[in-house]
Amino acid sequence: MKSLREKIEGAETGLLFYSFTPPKITTEQDRLAVIAAKQLERMKNLDVDGIILYDIQDESDRTSEERTYPFIHTVAPETYYRDYLGAVKQPVIVYKSIANQTHDSFNSWLSTNKELENFVFVGASSKAQVDKTNFSLADAYDLKRAHHNHLLLGGVTIPERHSKKGDENKRIFGKIQNGCSFFVSQCVYNVFDSKNLLSDYYYDALENAYEMKPIFFTLSPCGSIKTLEFMKWLGIEVPKWLYNDLKHSKDILETSVRTSVMIANELVDFAASKQIPIGFNVESISNKKDEIDAATEILKRISARLGR
Repeated sequence: MKSLREKIEGAETGLLFYSFTPPKITTEQDRLAVIAAKQLERMKNLDVDGIILYDIQDESDRTSEERTYPFIHTVAPETYYRDYLGAVKQPVIVYKSIANQTHDSFNSWLSTNKELENFVFVGASSKAQVDKTNFSLADAYDLKRAHHNHLLLGGVTIPERHSKKGDENKRIFGKIQNGCSFFVSQCVYNVFDSKNLLSDYYYDALENAYEMKPIFFTLSPCGSIKTLEFMKWLGIEVPKWLYNDLKHSKDILETSVRTSVMIANELVDFAASKQIPIGFNVESISNKKDEIDAATEILKRISARLGR
């Protein structure tokens, strides 16, 4: 059986991931064990190639709009994995934000956690954070390449940013040159943004003769107007027609599930026509049980669509 590294470095298409954020740092230790046990039971039955653990940061510097939910730090993903998820059977990819990191602290962190092997480096949410520590995403890439080159590294891609700036494909190419072997997108609710990115990615690769790396498009259910508003706060582009349909739906959760599967189907067909390696990462932005269950349902439907 191929390892996750072999699948990704072989640019296999159709890989599936399940992702979530560790519990809030204020969660009592006994409660952490209970939450982890439930997550382990859920993951045991998932047909996925890997698990992604997020490292969230305070993004209040990114926007002047009030955050839908108050920001509370979570347990560090590497700590949560090491202390509570040791029994997980799937390979784990750990997100690591470079916000508030320095060259020395980040180098120390990589050395301490080198056995985890699979990472996604996440840039700071604002230039002010980078200026504060004088440590950027480019510095993190340089550090990885110089001293930790054995790690399997992924990058973040944001289709909405491509529609606004038109250079996301160039950002991806730059990250590939910096050692990224795969990419995970921000949650997708606007399929046209993603198709535009894939198209430019494909033709850019042809023109510059570089090998395309897999992109895993993130999908998430939405079970309430509050979750929908939080998605918008996070910068997720929800087209007006879809926002209206979700807002007025008799079953917003099922409507969002059908929408996510529809988006996945359209991206699969589009990517297949150009042999672009893509896959999917499914998350629940909310920690409500019905939305977590809905995320599992999205995974099952996509898995069936891919013939897994």
